Amino acid sequence: MPRETCPSCQRPLKVCYCGALVHIPNRIRVLILQHPLEQKHPFNTGRMAHLCLDNSELIVAEQLTSNDLVRLLKPRSALLYPSLPWLPDVEALEPGTASAGALEQLVVIDGTWRKAKKMLHLHPLLQRLPRVSFEGVLNSNYQVRHSSLENSLSTIESIARALGQLDPEQDYQAMLKPFERMVALQSGHGSTQGRNS
Repeated sequence: MPRETCPSCQRPLKVCYCGALVHIPNRIRVLILQHPLEQKHPFNTGRMAHLCLDNSELIVAEQLTSNDLVRLLKPRSALLYPSLPWLPDVEALEPGTASAGALEQLVVIDGTWRKAKKMLHLHPLLQRLPRVSFEGVLNSNYQVRHSSLENSLSTIESIARALGQLDPEQDYQAMLKPFERMVALQSGHGSTQGRNS
């Protein structure tokens, strides 16, 4: 028989993290564009971020039509993505600036680096958005899944960090509670049941 799964987090019931979910009334809307393969991944932190943020939308699609993308983008949107050499030069949103303060929506591509790059290539409009990037060394707690690139964060860690910089009046670190719960459950440290010796 198939394992029972939670309808909210879509994880098997024994590793459901919903008890640790928080609800954050974020000012900056978060639009998560998720690759279809990521939707079925057991460590789907894009969905987790969506469940924590009251003002968010999760779209599962590798490619959107231009009309659909234009409809989804707010007038003052920015893309959360590293400033890599192959991308066009655009405005870099710095925390504390007027542009950052006026930001309406943060667009996040959720997938492996390879899939995210492909999605970005398929959507030139996203490449031209102002960009939010991180500087310095990034330390991830994503022990159950490893990135192909060094200095990488999971989707939920990236969103929490970006929103924390852009909207420092709100506590976005709280949204990492279900992430930490998931990591603990997966590594065997989150069980409340005794183990056989």
